[in-house]
Amino acid sequence: MQEFDKSISFDGRDIRLKIGLLAPQAGGAVLIQSGETIVLVTATRTSGREGVDFLPLTVDYEERLYAAGRIPGGFLRREGRPPEKAILISRLIDRPLRPLFPSWLRDDLQIIATTLSMDEEVPPDVLAVTGASVATILAKIPFYGPMAAVRVGLVGDDFIINPTYKEIEVGDLDLVVAGSPDGVVMVEAGANQLPEQDIIEAIDFGYEAVRDLIKAQQELMQELGIELVTPEAPPVNETLQTFIQERASDAIKKVLSQYDLDKKARDEALEEIEEMAVSNAIAQLPDDDPLKMAATEDPKAIPNLFKDLTKKLMRAQILEEGVRVDGRKLDEVRPISCRVGVLAPRVHGSGLFQRGLTQVLSIATLGTSGDAQDLADDLHPEDQKRYLHHYNFPPYSVGETRPLRSPGRREIGHGALAERAMLPVLPSQEEFPYVVRVVSEVLSSNGSTSMGSVCGSTLALMDAGVPIHKPVSGAAMGLIKEGDEVRILTDIQGIEDFLGDMDFKVAGTDTGITALQMDMKITGLTMDIVAKAIQQAKPARLHILEKMLATIDRPRSELSPYAPRLLTLKIDPDTIGLVIGPGGKTIKGITEQTGAKIDIEDDGTVTIAAVEAEKAEKARKLIYNMTRKLNEGEVYVGRVTRIIQIGAFVEVLPGKEGMIHISQLAEGRVGRVEDEVAVGDEVVVKVREIDSKGRLNLTRLGIHPDEAAAARKAAALM
Repeated sequence: MQEFDKSISFDGRDIRLKIGLLAPQAGGAVLIQSGETIVLVTATRTSGREGVDFLPLTVDYEERLYAAGRIPGGFLRREGRPPEKAILISRLIDRPLRPLFPSWLRDDLQIIATTLSMDEEVPPDVLAVTGASVATILAKIPFYGPMAAVRVGLVGDDFIINPTYKEIEVGDLDLVVAGSPDGVVMVEAGANQLPEQDIIEAIDFGYEAVRDLIKAQQELMQELGIELVTPEAPPVNETLQTFIQERASDAIKKVLSQYDLDKKARDEALEEIEEMAVSNAIAQLPDDDPLKMAATEDPKAIPNLFKDLTKKLMRAQILEEGVRVDGRKLDEVRPISCRVGVLAPRVHGSGLFQRGLTQVLSIATLGTSGDAQDLADDLHPEDQKRYLHHYNFPPYSVGETRPLRSPGRREIGHGALAERAMLPVLPSQEEFPYVVRVVSEVLSSNGSTSMGSVCGSTLALMDAGVPIHKPVSGAAMGLIKEGDEVRILTDIQGIEDFLGDMDFKVAGTDTGITALQMDMKITGLTMDIVAKAIQQAKPARLHILEKMLATIDRPRSELSPYAPRLLTLKIDPDTIGLVIGPGGKTIKGITEQTGAKIDIEDDGTVTIAAVEAEKAEKARKLIYNMTRKLNEGEVYVGRVTRIIQIGAFVEVLPGKEGMIHISQLAEGRVGRVEDEVAVGDEVVVKVREIDSKGRLNLTRLGIHPDEAAAARKAAALM
């Protein structure tokens, strides 16, 4: 393709698209740039594989440290497994893109976004999302686009499009909005307890900017002579479809209206209908019957058509009768159960949250500054995390068996969402110097385990005594949309997520929203529907919060007896080497003597942790005295360490010695030092002088009795 360059003036910041320069063998490739951040996005399509009955779409976001002028650490000195941030950006690209591909598409699709250059101003993620749309169009893949994304920040009272990293950090909102010509298709946000109306206005503000980017892509297509590829879906075997409808509709309706059935019983009943009323009936037909031949040719035809019928009938029941498969009203939350301290006393804090059949056990652990997560191996400015949330989804939670693997994208994404929901209410490092890790174990899943993790995390943190500013709860909203008929569902369960059109997770306090995540299965929503979903989530969140507060209404005043006791002190950075000692000898000695864990930061902040408070205090005193600055005229109780002909050396503080000249040992003339003091003697001394080399000259003369008494009292406390 011939090189093509287009600039889009966008809210005071230019976005530049370069096409035809790089990756000529990819299906479509675009270099998208803003500021000095440059992302290469490619889209490639290959023929579908035999037997695949889903859309095999793979989206990868890659970071190269050369983009920021850095060389990777580690033995290999090259990038390894993607950091968590890269996985989250991969998901951010995937989520608005996936619903815009035809549901019947079975070709292998791969989108790869690679950050080639990055400044400290422009985040690459929303550029990658928009670039994915351009690359898909260039690759001529069937697509209901164009699609674009922007970030919205809030600094003061002003919304900002595509804020810088610094503006995101100081602002009260970090919102990503993605949309198509049909409306909003994805939302992701972290917010500082913002009211619902502010969030709605921010999404609307962002979608206006998204429309500008969509228009720019449409103009680009005209300039390049490219048309969107939208071939028709493959035909459905109407005869087989009618057969299944006639044989199974009444039975499916009956199961869907048995509101007392749990998830497992309902699934088994539907499987039995599919097997007995459909599959067995077709199996009994002659081999040359068209129905049997169609089912034999495509073994997945019956399961797919049966699923489509179940989806149609479930949605019709909600639209026409306003009743869900478990008998709930559209805005009704499932029964809730909360417990805390279920793993006491060993773990530092635990909370068990259950909503319907969804059950999450969250565990909070308190650590020291040395337990913070180092983020040095990605491109983003944040270098450490003091709050970590990890989410585990074992197969038994849905009654399945499969090999256990390391956390996948889903687990990382859900953990990050729950983490983002809690961040605005966490205490500052000055208020609570601990590093906090929460692990949410999904024990049973039937919809919205991520919001269950938010609720479980709040319970666990309060049980651990973490002084969160406010408790946080969350609910997932669903959607059924057929033409102009729209029903919003509160607290969706598994079947409503699977067969519905939206999964909109909303978390927050009684003051406002702290996190949002909306994913669609249709090509877009109007702002009216988005706003209604956000507003409908509020009473659900408050209802859940009320149940949580009935279990524990404030953080515990005491930490677990097994949680470390932290003490912090600030020392002169120049004395860090003194505390560490040659080869770490000194700090190891303090650790062995006290049993405390000691972390020292470059700015001189020392964090001391021990399960027993007195051991932490002992280590603090040792370090304090070792690094304490002495002043002339101060009085100390010291111990004689050695004697020479002209005087005695006295250790006044750990590692700090001074000399008493023989003339300063006593009133009058002293013939021999040994006549006044011996090694090991405890003596009261005053700092007479600190010379230009930092050496201490001490004296026993001119010390007032009150000064001596105060020095002895201070020494007794050390």
